[in-house]
Amino acid sequence: MAQWTRREDERLLTGRGRYVADIQVPGCLDAAFVRSEAAHGVVRAVDCTAARDVPGVVGAWSAADLPDLPPVPHTLLAKLSTDDAVAGREWPALAKDRVRYPGEALAVVLGEDRYRAEDGAAEVTVTIDPLPAVVTPTAALEDSVRLFDGLSNIALSGEAGEPIDASVWEDADTVVEATYRQNLLMPSPMECRTILAVPEGDRLTIHSGHQMPHRLRRELAALLGWSPDRIRVVVPDTGGAFGSKSAAFPEFVVVAHLAVKLGRPVRWIEDRKESMLVATRGRGQDQSVRLAADADGRLLAYEMKIDADIGAYPHLGVGLPMQTVWMATGAYTTPRVHATLRSVLTNTMVTYPYRGAGRPEAAIAIERTMDLLARRLGMDPIELRRRNFIPPDAFPYETPTGRRYDSGNYAAALDLALETIGYDTWRAERDRRRHDPDALPLGIGVSCYVERSGGERGGLHEFGSLTVEEDGTVTARCGAAPSGQGHETVFPALVAKVLGVPEAQVRLVEGDTDEQPEGLGSFASRSAQVAGAMFQHVAALLIDEARARAARLWGVPAEETEWADGAVLNAAHDGAAAMSLGDLVQATGPLRVEDRYEAGMAFPFGAHVAVTEVDPDLGTVRVLALVAVDDCGVVLNPTLVRGQAFGSAVQGIGQALYEGMTFGDDGVPHLAGGFLDYLLPTFAEIPPITIKDTCTPSPSTPLGAKGAGESGCIGTPAAIVNAVADALLISDPDLLQMPLTPDSVWRAARAAEQEHAR
Repeated sequence: MAQWTRREDERLLTGRGRYVADIQVPGCLDAAFVRSEAAHGVVRAVDCTAARDVPGVVGAWSAADLPDLPPVPHTLLAKLSTDDAVAGREWPALAKDRVRYPGEALAVVLGEDRYRAEDGAAEVTVTIDPLPAVVTPTAALEDSVRLFDGLSNIALSGEAGEPIDASVWEDADTVVEATYRQNLLMPSPMECRTILAVPEGDRLTIHSGHQMPHRLRRELAALLGWSPDRIRVVVPDTGGAFGSKSAAFPEFVVVAHLAVKLGRPVRWIEDRKESMLVATRGRGQDQSVRLAADADGRLLAYEMKIDADIGAYPHLGVGLPMQTVWMATGAYTTPRVHATLRSVLTNTMVTYPYRGAGRPEAAIAIERTMDLLARRLGMDPIELRRRNFIPPDAFPYETPTGRRYDSGNYAAALDLALETIGYDTWRAERDRRRHDPDALPLGIGVSCYVERSGGERGGLHEFGSLTVEEDGTVTARCGAAPSGQGHETVFPALVAKVLGVPEAQVRLVEGDTDEQPEGLGSFASRSAQVAGAMFQHVAALLIDEARARAARLWGVPAEETEWADGAVLNAAHDGAAAMSLGDLVQATGPLRVEDRYEAGMAFPFGAHVAVTEVDPDLGTVRVLALVAVDDCGVVLNPTLVRGQAFGSAVQGIGQALYEGMTFGDDGVPHLAGGFLDYLLPTFAEIPPITIKDTCTPSPSTPLGAKGAGESGCIGTPAAIVNAVADALLISDPDLLQMPLTPDSVWRAARAAEQEHAR
């Protein structure tokens, strides 16, 4: 095992991973869904008769055939009540009278295998009268097309901070305004969504690649009218999630319902075509901002207005953009801030958390606007940022939007990023090229960010336990569920370090609601910060219990015992008497400790710098160098943190340059070519990326750790866009909207040339 950097690696990289699709259950039926080809329309008929006659098809059902099929459960965002947004806008597991997004499920066919189920699905006939579709917040706000009769397309409104008096803008030396489109993205994990429901007596076992097994158990139990202890959720190996696998989806509701109805196992494995059509989306905001400063570049006020595309149904996405509102201020001391939100229904699949979840949208807006302000002031963008950073001695810092930043040293991160990339050298090369008509323009972009990790209040806790076997093996259990974060490596190592035992002596069990009856899961970069702190806590409880037991055996006060190297020592005998954990269990019986542990909210931060070369005639952008300096507090495993930072930066590159949903006039997305139409950065497009870190421990958790998994998605996009704007000397930010496709860059370059010629 020494050659593997993670415990998981040998199993996963040698093909011995076990995913939901690998689980073989006798008598299992496979589900195929019949989906709407229209983005919006009235359902006139769904006829499953012919499908039922297809060989190998066990059954086919429309919504009319399943009158007791419950709707999709609504998932609330902690700290925000969204019940009013959902009322009258329930999400049916199978569409009944109306379809509201392309691919919405109309019927389900169960077959002896997926091939037969697909054959049956092809025989279902559907009649839909098309309705006009709206696929952007701007179009939906016109109110000429309403997704729900009698209800506004605005499902929720929110705000943070206080309205800013008009005199602030009037008296400011400089005010800049801009609008930004945060492109609608697909999370695109390697493994798509999965569920296998297996009836076992009066219980139901669910296998699913899911981030929150206890939430899934709770929601399915409520749908079935069962007590949660009748459902077991097991999460096997999971091929990525990025936030997109933390809900109960329409397909999950149908599969669980039919498994119980038929008394047979039912499985649905989403294929890539389905995933691109109906898996959750991320981002999707229209933003308008204005930023005021005095003559010295000191920020005075920041106003942000957001119209968020939340898709066809107000699920978790309805409140998710409040993360952008709360994080609007970024890394800067801005006395007056007011951010407002409208969550707008559109004829697209629902928007849901995607790596960064609201924080990239906030960082991109403020960081692009800081560059705009610097150009207007004639000030170096680095100096403008330094002048307005929240100073280290101001923490904990209360932002005008209600966030309480725990710790930070933003200037240190920026200084390291500039030093690492060789800022002065690149700046000299940029200036040289500006005087060389034959050289391609070069630009430097900076993005400083602050994000929130761990979750909101009410979600900053985790459950776990440690059990010791007679041979000394320590089994660690928790409510998390990994999807690539390296839990199997980090958590046992953490427990082993606290106990003073070899890492091989500790094994991890997670993602199983029978093994750990209570838990929250893996989301919001909370693994180390929350679950890690929980394991440190229960390991300390185990030491206390071991000392108490040994003291009783020896007939001495517990204060006369000591813990060292995985054993209890009798201090009164100079440590001559000692008992290992295994010895203690053999002498006193089973040893188990468990607890619920709550950590505090943390605010990781960093500075990313990008250097880009732009060909104005072709519209192409080449990222020559990217440096990401992130501060996630105390790092538990540097290798894993670097991997998270690198992967997240690649996804940030995707948002900046390649990814984005586009739609036809009928509202149907342009996805016929799969990943030939929706572009992801491949190995060939990844530039040299240098990962560095600073360390500002969080006082909110005893580990000092902050979240590390979402930094690149938050810091990288604005750095790249700012670099392109710098290369082309673009003063109008509206000219550069992500993704920076060759067409958009070419048009921006032409517009900039015309502006400079005037």
